Amino acid sequence: MEGLDTAARKGKRGGRPPVITDDMLHTVLRRRALGESVEQIQPDLIIPTGKRKGQNPSVASVYRALAEHAKRQAYPETVEAAHADYAALHADELPSTRAAQRTEPALSSSTELTR
Repeated sequence: MEGLDTAARKGKRGGRPPVITDDMLHTVLRRRALGESVEQIQPDLIIPTGKRKGQNPSVASVYRALAEHAKRQAYPETVEAAHADYAALHADELPSTRAAQRTEPALSSSTELTR
């Protein structure tokens, strides 16, 4: 966990690069507003980085990105809280809700079985 925290402070993030970039999502949203379907838009999108660079994203990836975008629009307070948590992490402080969770001892399943 310390290694992940150190990497996050340095601006590194693990995992694959996102298939649908912000520019691609903007294009999809704009073309959807004009009445095009995802199936019509998908062949025109090109993955810019990663293992599948130069290929088209799947239709499922486009729908998944649209769903995540809709969720961010529906719950902006959650996005703001995540940004605040991230800023607190970079300031070497723990967010208050997570700090409280870490200080309380958790009961393990083996403890419950012995009772």
